[in-house]
Amino acid sequence: MLNTYFRIIVGSMVLLSVVLTQYVHENWMWFTVFIGVNLIQSAFTKWCLLETILVKLGVKKEGGSCSTC
Repeated sequence: MLNTYFRIIVGSMVLLSVVLTQYVHENWMWFTVFIGVNLIQSAFTKWCLLETILVKLGVKKEGGSCSTC
C-alpha cells in the first residue's frame, strides 16, 4: 500500500510542477528537479521523507521501502 501511495503522490507532484512551469513561471521546474534529486538520494541512503510521513499517517508498509521501488 505504501508504494501505491508513494507513486501516486510523487507522480502527481511531478505533473503539478510541469503544469505550474508551463502556466505560472519557469522557476517551478526547480520543484521537479528537487523531486528527482530526492528520489536519487533515497536510492543511496534508503531513507525517504515521504515514506516517513506516510507511515506516521498510518499507511502500512508492504515490505520494501520507497527507495527500492
